[in-house]
Amino acid sequence: MKRCLGLGALLLASIVAAAPIDATRSSVTFAGRQMGVPIEGLFRRVSGDLDWNAAHPEQSKAQVEVDLASIDLGEPEFNAELQRRTFFDTTTFPKATFTSVSMKPLGGGRFEVAGRLAIKGVSRDVVAPVTVRDEGGQRIFETAFPLRRLDYKIGEGEWSDSAALANEVQVRVRLVMAR
Repeated sequence: MKRCLGLGALLLASIVAAAPIDATRSSVTFAGRQMGVPIEGLFRRVSGDLDWNAAHPEQSKAQVEVDLASIDLGEPEFNAELQRRTFFDTTTFPKATFTSVSMKPLGGGRFEVAGRLAIKGVSRDVVAPVTVRDEGGQRIFETAFPLRRLDYKIGEGEWSDSAALANEVQVRVRLVMAR
């Protein structure tokens, strides 16, 4: 009887799991264009919590934070520029946050996740496709979606010209659920 209860608890834990994001294995990257030239970067620090319910994914929740000062374009002077008021204003707005409000199963490990994305004092509804898979004993959540930077006041003043800096940025997120 004890063994049966133990197996039942183990099975339930694999179906319903709440855990912090494994920051060392998770990533947030982005790609866009400046004066027609492709640019890519990443944020080095991402954190948050995932509350995953495999039996009822619609009950799952996510809270993700990105440290905006951890932006990295590969050049320290570019990184410093992006932290200034014109772009992310990391002194006033140190984090971007995403809070899920719903998750709709689409089949085959694919989902549609809706939530609120807040950057630089602007909060907007977003919907993104997410794939969920188990790999090497970890649960991995991945998405890619376009973000219109001007909707969040990223790149104001002379940088609001989308001919100089494209308005659409492709964001890629890979979150690994900590064990």
